Amino acid sequence: MASIPASELAREILDACLKDGAWPTRVLDDLITRALDEDDQFLSINATRALFGIVIEQLGDLFEPALCDVYTRLFAHVISRALPEYNTDELVRRYRRVRQVRRFLGGEVHRVFVLSRITLGADVAVTSVALATAKERFPDAEICLVGPPKNAEMFAADARVFPIPVSYGRGSVLRERLLAAAELRGSVDELSSVVIDPDSRLTQLGLIPVCDDSRYFFFESRAFGGALNTSLTELTAQWLSEVFDAPHQAPYVAPVVQPRTSDIAVSLGVGENASKRIDDDFELAMLEKLLTYKRTILLDRGAGGEEAQRVDALVAKLGQPSLLHVHEGSYASFASHIAQSALYVGYDSAGQHVAAAAGVPLVSVFAGYASERMFFRWRPSTQTSHVVAVDADNRSTVLERTLKAIDAAVVVAEGPRSSAIPKDSLS
Repeated sequence: MASIPASELAREILDACLKDGAWPTRVLDDLITRALDEDDQFLSINATRALFGIVIEQLGDLFEPALCDVYTRLFAHVISRALPEYNTDELVRRYRRVRQVRRFLGGEVHRVFVLSRITLGADVAVTSVALATAKERFPDAEICLVGPPKNAEMFAADARVFPIPVSYGRGSVLRERLLAAAELRGSVDELSSVVIDPDSRLTQLGLIPVCDDSRYFFFESRAFGGALNTSLTELTAQWLSEVFDAPHQAPYVAPVVQPRTSDIAVSLGVGENASKRIDDDFELAMLEKLLTYKRTILLDRGAGGEEAQRVDALVAKLGQPSLLHVHEGSYASFASHIAQSALYVGYDSAGQHVAAAAGVPLVSVFAGYASERMFFRWRPSTQTSHVVAVDADNRSTVLERTLKAIDAAVVVAEGPRSSAIPKDSLS
């Protein structure tokens, strides 16, 4: 088995899970052993990526309630192998308790800890709804966003939200990812506080306990809503309303405001998920179409690497037109530009959720989804959202449909947006 690539082991595990809700124990244990190998970092990184990228993410992305139990049993075993202080059966029993929707019974609350979902798009679409609800429900409490600093930057202009930095390396090895919960526990372990966990990777989707369960409120986003084709944003608001008896809140962003520079914001980033991307020719044609509107365009260069190279090549092919500007900087900076633009265009990524939260008309090219329910959960569902769904049957028409969507979107702003920050976020 040592000669079999980690990706093949992971696919064998996933196929078995999807077929009958079980997995070959020897195969899983071999993958875990590789992921925990401290002497061969290349081996451990590959195994960790295979475990999360192929098995864990797919079990979640299908949004099948029954697969939540499969994940619970499988990953509880992974945790107990990596961190022997945890017992598999105890983790499973606890998870089955905390996954139940229960109402907050009241009491003095000095702090509310809202856990980051780690990815920027999810923190806008899901976590920001929890922040907004916490501010409404606990007006005298300190509201804390716990997670990576770059995520907190998306809410830096909100005076009610205090960042508590906790790192989580999506590119790190298995044991390091799991140990993020220990750092988290030290940050949220205090009386007169509440922890809201919106299915955060910091707790490995609720599996690792970080505080007393009486103060812990867990939103099992992969199962809540069942077979309904409802967006995660709407489901999050519904769950929070049931738990905290608070009115439904909308998602929001509150980055530090940047000077407005462009009418149209464009991102071609896909978060290292190549299945979300179409190709170079598609991106070139899309930008050529946008340039026909004679409006200024801000194209995000991303965090560097392959994405930045693609952007540079596109700008060169277009002849570096004067209307096309390239954004370099933090994502929070780009989010401010999106929020002040007249139109956002991009793939399924954080940008579409920022635009939707800011009320900006948008065109989202949505490809690479694992299931139809995943598409409905993550698609922006505002009235000014134009979502181009891409699958194997309609991929050949994606350019035509995208250009029509751009035509249908509101392109010319009624006036410059003075701020990316909702007024109530400054209270």
